[in-house]
Amino acid sequence: MAEIVAIKPAEGPVATRLDRSVLRLTLASPPANALSLAVMAALTAELDRAKADKSVRVIILAAAGKVFCAGHDLKEITSRRADADKGKAFFEQTFSACAALMQAIVHHPRPVIAEVDGLATAAGLQLVASCDLAIASHEATFCTPGVNIGLFCSTPMVALSRNVSRKHAMEMLLTGETIDAATAKEFGLVNRVVPREYLNQIVTKYAQTIASKSSLVVKTGKEAFYAQAEMGLADAYAYTGRVMVENMLARDAEEGIGAFIGKRKPEWSDE
Repeated sequence: MAEIVAIKPAEGPVATRLDRSVLRLTLASPPANALSLAVMAALTAELDRAKADKSVRVIILAAAGKVFCAGHDLKEITSRRADADKGKAFFEQTFSACAALMQAIVHHPRPVIAEVDGLATAAGLQLVASCDLAIASHEATFCTPGVNIGLFCSTPMVALSRNVSRKHAMEMLLTGETIDAATAKEFGLVNRVVPREYLNQIVTKYAQTIASKSSLVVKTGKEAFYAQAEMGLADAYAYTGRVMVENMLARDAEEGIGAFIGKRKPEWSDE
């Protein structure tokens, strides 16, 4: 068993564990693991802390209990309808915090892997779709059911439509029906579907494989991936060409190419 470097108990809504450069963030508010304002703030804070921690090279996002994430806390939201503005200011605050959280994942310098076991619904599915990789157990399920309760999943749609085809996204958004893990993989929402008993082991292996690379190169690649995806073809090639030149000038590119030619293992300096 790998040695655990540091543990922070689940005193709040997000538990953390650092193990061999892999930071595991676990939603710890079962049974729903809903994205209340407190949960979103705690998760965003942990992501921010990880930016400054050079010992963190990869982040795993998991959840305790049988539900990965049930989306926004509808009881919390509904309670604010009694406010003088009928909840408008609170609704704006909630969806703004959610958008900031999802963008914090996409723009984070470390890769973020979703480990999904159980239901990921609405903003919970948005959380999965915002991660760089997603690995699910056979028991995982996914849906955007807002249309069933009079609240179209418009913000989850942003992340969903950037992961799956338009037809598949609209199928989920318009029907609100739940899809199983195999269908989620077919749609492109998750990378792999594995038996529940091996989920943690396989996700950890993915994370440690990525953690063994140069963190500078991984950061460069992740940033470029999302930037070029929003560009036209010519602009994307011009931008990534500049990125490749800068990457070639980095010490780790010189080391990595030299190690490949010399048939030895590279020693990364992350520079």
